[in-house]
Amino acid sequence: MSFDVFLTEDARLVILKALAQESNNTLNESILTKVLETFGHTRSREWVRTQLLKLQELGAVRTVEAGTVVIASLTQAGLDHVERRSIIAGIARPSIGA
Repeated sequence: MSFDVFLTEDARLVILKALAQESNNTLNESILTKVLETFGHTRSREWVRTQLLKLQELGAVRTVEAGTVVIASLTQAGLDHVERRSIIAGIARPSIGA
């Protein structure tokens, strides 16, 4: 696995974990961009949007547009991945107990 793929899969996991921490399992792309920066992933909103669309394709999130902003909501499959009940290829595996 290339380092770029490693970083991308880790960023996707960070996104899912951030969504799982919210009471409604939902955040917008702008907030997710800031969350990713906190964890060392400094990327553009367009890159974050691309990752949200990939996560939707993988079944981990649902997205809707509100004006010019994309809003992501965690699906049951995404939560199952975060809680290690199942694994979704293309997303880093969560650490045990994390």
